[in-house]
Amino acid sequence: MAITYNDLYLDLRRRFKGAGDVEPERAARELVCRAAGKSNEEFVRDIRLYVPSDAVEAADALAERHLSGEPVAYLLGEWEFYGVPLDITRAVLIPRPDTEVLASCAIETALACEEPPRVLDLCAGSGCVGLALASRVPNARVLLGELDEEAAAVCRRNIRRNALSARVSVLCVNALGPPPRQLGALDLIVSNPPYIPTADIETLDISVRGYEPRLALDGGADGLDFYRAICGKWREALRPAGKLLFEVGVGQADAVRQLMLASGFGDVRTVMDLGGIPRVVCGTRLDKAS
Repeated sequence: MAITYNDLYLDLRRRFKGAGDVEPERAARELVCRAAGKSNEEFVRDIRLYVPSDAVEAADALAERHLSGEPVAYLLGEWEFYGVPLDITRAVLIPRPDTEVLASCAIETALACEEPPRVLDLCAGSGCVGLALASRVPNARVLLGELDEEAAAVCRRNIRRNALSARVSVLCVNALGPPPRQLGALDLIVSNPPYIPTADIETLDISVRGYEPRLALDGGADGLDFYRAICGKWREALRPAGKLLFEVGVGQADAVRQLMLASGFGDVRTVMDLGGIPRVVCGTRLDKAS
């Protein structure tokens, strides 16, 4: 039976909503567009037209994969974060709306720098935070710090995709170790590190534990391994009065704040997300006289 694009969209939205999808409208729209080879604008334009049978079959196959747990971003191979289009593979975490709080804080901090800022996005993943900053701060020089080679390759693709090769580059680095000597002084380090306690990973939704890279999730026994390492080992990579900004998991803000204070950071403050959850902890490197 012939169905319109609107019929197909509504059917997928109903199925996804019934399965508990947090964004059933977006998932349905994106998968219909992918199956039909249409942009969102073309989908709206053609919404009352009939869908070719092969596109219906393709949409149904994508829907079944999504209902089995596979995230839409991995099905599409791309996602948008802070207005920045990104290639996405299973080597990197899917950027979340919560992380836009970190990006906003980082952009505000970089814009306040008197000189062109040097910024490191540590544990960069897809490069989403660093690239969002580079797109909004025209004089910023940004390094995307990433250990995993596949993730670093995604970063490089996203730099090229957003025509930012002149100001953004990739640094292969282990956040748990010391910074490389040739790094130079930074004005800002921003990081959304792995922060899930190891034992909690198996309790996560199948869309996360079954598809997203464990390397980007596992923060050690208490989820704080990366915060300890970055606070303790990367402080010296910052200029005096340089800033360190972290995204934190639910319930971690106080512990991360104490780690920063104990490691020589001052003016440590917490920023809430739209749900009122402490989501970002940021501080300033104190000089020895402080």
